Amino acid sequence: MTTAEERMKILDMIREKKITAEEGAQLLQALQEGARRGDKEKGRDPRWLRVRVTDLRTNKAKVNVNVPMSLVNVGIKLGARFIPADGEMDIAGILENIRRGQIGKVFEFEDTNDGERVEIWVE
Repeated sequence: MTTAEERMKILDMIREKKITAEEGAQLLQALQEGARRGDKEKGRDPRWLRVRVTDLRTNKAKVNVNVPMSLVNVGIKLGARFIPADGEMDIAGILENIRRGQIGKVFEFEDTNDGERVEIWVE
């Protein structure tokens, strides 16, 4: 994982106009990708897929699941069988974003009929 010190050095270089914001973003991304490669070489993948279903009426979590990324393909394929085929959720698109290494929220949906919000993100 990249250290806060490395990220701060890059941000300082942007602030001091030694590099552009775009160059800084590329450096930050390269640091993150390098850290991921290093972790994979050590035989571990620190990323998690997090799924939370919240009751909109009470704003309390009904489901809060953390799945290791190594199990995501199996879990999504299994879960996809239970998702209505109304076109609301693009499973293939979500999987592609995850495979490309997207970090952060990859899906959010509010079902006002059932009073639920579904959020999926990668950390």
